[in-house]
Order: sequence, then structure tokens, then C-alpha cells
Amino acid sequence: MVQMLSVLVLLAMSAAPGSDDAGVNRAIAFLAREVPRWSRENQCYSCHNNGDAARALYTAKRLSFAVPAAALADTTQWVAQPEQWGSNKGLPAFSDRGLARIQFAASLTEAIDAGQVKDRAALVRAAESLLPDQLADGSWQKDSSATLGSPAAYGRFLATYMARRTLEKSKSPRVREAIARADAWFRQAKPAAVMEAAVQILALEDRGEEWRSSVEFLREAQNPNGGWGPYRHAPSEAFDTALAVMALTAVKNRVPESAPWITRGRDWLLLAQLPSGAWTETTRPAGAQSYAQHISTSGWATLALLTTSR
Repeated sequence: MVQMLSVLVLLAMSAAPGSDDAGVNRAIAFLAREVPRWSRENQCYSCHNNGDAARALYTAKRLSFAVPAAALADTTQWVAQPEQWGSNKGLPAFSDRGLARIQFAASLTEAIDAGQVKDRAALVRAAESLLPDQLADGSWQKDSSATLGSPAAYGRFLATYMARRTLEKSKSPRVREAIARADAWFRQAKPAAVMEAAVQILALEDRGEEWRSSVEFLREAQNPNGGWGPYRHAPSEAFDTALAVMALTAVKNRVPESAPWITRGRDWLLLAQLPSGAWTETTRPAGAQSYAQHISTSGWATLALLTTSR
């Protein structure tokens, strides 16, 4: 099975839709090796491999990039059954069941969009399972000083955006109030970091133009080398750059001056890509080593390249 997957990965690397997609295909090949590895070796499913990284592969498949079927087979089987998510195993110190549910629901959303899961009722069940974890203020995931590399360190902005997006995609009438509360939270939020500004844009991009100040935040925070760090003047990192590129791409038709900012950000990501096709992990604090964040960062960077590849 592993040998067959390796052959399919090589085919994915050579089946580039266009010459400008070489970096994307290298990233896909890396993720295609790593996504199924976690469940195979650990007998559980993770926010990083089966969440962020799998979502990148589903997105690549939807955009007609070559993705080996074996790379997503176990993830697809897992995310298509929300009722089983509560039985997932894992190390308690590195497990956050609420965030894991958000991540698996987000992967299910992408699997449905990519045509890999046909049962839309599963998405409704997944979306409604997120409702008990919504906080009184409309957000998900309390901010915490979580253990480095653990899912709880993911961030309230990003968790709320991903949960809200799943609710919206489900089209269930029972989640409308929760969506409205999440929108209200995003409208009153005051981003203090690049990730937060980028996520506010992604969350509100089709709801008026209340994201304009966050666009200005990203413009001012972009480094001379084209990337973004977590804050203004901080060294560029792949995770923050990926989110900034995705956010600006989402509103580029209404912010035409952002075109060169997006191009420079994408170019930085390609230059920062490792020979393996992955990216050095973005950690908080910076400079640490974490397999989870290595896979998560690479998933987000791949999503940014995919977002700007067509």
C-alpha cells in the first residue's frame, strides 16, 4: 500500500496543470504522503493531518490537480461519519475535542465540495454538532496559553471562522442564529495580529465592507520581502503569509491595488518552500519544532498557492 502511494505521489508531481504550478504539485505530493501517515501510525485522526492538510488536498482535487486517491481514503471515511468523532483517540495534552470537531467538520465541507462525500445530511449533522461549543459572545475556542503545538493554540479568530463557514455551508435553518452571532462577533472584533486581520476579512468578505481596516492592516504589515509575520515588523512566516494572501485574494476585485501585494506574498511562499514540498512550521513562540504545526503550516501554505493558482 505504501509503495503504491509513493508511485501515485510521483505521478501527482509530474501531472502539473501548468508550469507555474510546480510548487503546488510539490506541496500536494508532500501532503499526499503525510495525510494518511498519522492515522496509520497512531490509530487516531488529527487536526493537522486530517484537518488543515486534508482540506488542502480536497481543495486541490476540486481544482482538478492530481491527488492520489489513497491520500484521502481514510480521512474521507472518517469525516463522513460525524457521530464517530467523539470516539477519536489521542494524547490528552494534545487533544481538544471541540477544535477537533471544528477541523473535521471543515474537512467534511471540503470533501463535499470536491465531490468525495455525497451525503450532505452528514454536513448538517456536523454543523449542528458545533452549536453546543459556541460561546456566549458568538465565538468558538476561548483564547488560552495552550501547550505549544497543541490544537488549543489554534486561535479564536480562526476557529470561529472555520466553524461559521461549516454552519453556512450546511444550509441548515437551525444554525442561522448561530451564524448571526458569529458575524456580530467578527464585526466588533479588533484584530491585533496579521492572522486576526486576515481571518476577519475572510469571515466578512461577502458581508459589506467592514473588513477595509483589516486590509489596511495587512498592507502596512507586509514585509519588504513580500511575506508577513504575526505582527508588523515581525519576520515573515509561512502561516501568517498564507492567511494574508488568501484574505487579500478573497477581496481583490474590490481592492485592485492589492494585486501586487498578493503576488509578492505568493512569491515569498514559493521561495520559502522546502525541497520536500513542505514549509518550516510556524510556531508560537517562533523557532520551535512541532510535527503538528509543520503539517498544519504546510496545509495552509498549500491552500494559499491553490487560491492564487487559477
